Amino acid sequence: MATSFQKKSRGKGLQISGAKPSLYNNQLLVSSGIPSLDHLLGGGLAVGTVLLIEEDVFGNYSRLMLKYFCAEAVMTGHSMLLASADLSPDQLLSDLPRPIIDDPVNADEQTKEQYFDEHMKIAWRYTNLPKFQSTPTTVKFGHYYDLSKTMEEDLLKTANAEMIKIGINNADNFSMATNASNYMALIEKIQNKIEMEHFSTSSNPEKRNILRIALHSIGSPLWGENGGLLPDGEYDPSLSRFLLALRAILRSAFAVCVLTLPTHLMCDQAFVNRIERLCDTVVHVDSFAGSDKEKNPAFKEYHGLFNIKKLPSLNTLMCHMPDSLDLAFKLRRKKFTIEKLHLPPELSDSANRSQEDPDKRIKPESGCGNGGNSKLDF
Repeated sequence: MATSFQKKSRGKGLQISGAKPSLYNNQLLVSSGIPSLDHLLGGGLAVGTVLLIEEDVFGNYSRLMLKYFCAEAVMTGHSMLLASADLSPDQLLSDLPRPIIDDPVNADEQTKEQYFDEHMKIAWRYTNLPKFQSTPTTVKFGHYYDLSKTMEEDLLKTANAEMIKIGINNADNFSMATNASNYMALIEKIQNKIEMEHFSTSSNPEKRNILRIALHSIGSPLWGENGGLLPDGEYDPSLSRFLLALRAILRSAFAVCVLTLPTHLMCDQAFVNRIERLCDTVVHVDSFAGSDKEKNPAFKEYHGLFNIKKLPSLNTLMCHMPDSLDLAFKLRRKKFTIEKLHLPPELSDSANRSQEDPDKRIKPESGCGNGGNSKLDF
């Protein structure tokens, strides 16, 4: 007896090069270019969100993280919009790290496949069956980079990047009109790029792509900011309005934004808290350079602390929480990594010895013997 029952087939999900769905909330994710940071954020940066990197005092490590984000756009074929007032956007693009094509992860996977092909042939009828793959081979998520080398020019020419140089007419004139004009012009260019190149969720292009927006050192004096204050001492709402408009635009677009902000130049903590609430993810890079922690033996293996201040809550009531919030970063010659903060074991031993040695040198007060070294002393 024939029945009308049919097995419901799973719909084909949206597949974009360099993107994958989240295992926690099914949100589309892209890589930040730093595998350790992707792991802390629950797999990567969520599309449609804003990541705020609070700069260190000298701005070196935050700029490096922004370069990783831009380098990932070149490797995945994503479109990019890069804006800066401190450095030339062309200079930032030319200093991107060189990718490592034969990364250790792929090498290990190839070795495992060769081992199973040669040694694990259990039955001849299974040899012609297709191999199971969790993700298509054409969609690669995340790359590894070598900081000691820069990206090749031929590879940079393939990038679909738009450079925006931010400037003010008079660096000594900090006014609300100057800030508003810079932010308004930038938000208009972002909105026009999303509409013209069909990054909006309402558009139906033949091939879907993702826009990566990188804003370097936004809110610095070169952007026209005066620590978030107007000449009369009131708060300047220009930066807050820009972030509010930016997040509203990204919510309905296949785009993600990473911006760096020198919070140490802001007027007070209340203004910084207001900026943090307008971003989805907030991390703070606390470098040891120029501080007392640089010579502290407890931090000799690291170059600074990495603080996660805010994590996004998308399509869920709770955000993803990493295993530990005690994080630190280290910069080697070829790579930048974020890991758990571990105190060296020899530090505790030396600390105990320093506390115990003075006790051993103390002589007993009085005993049965006259001398301090007598065997009768107790």
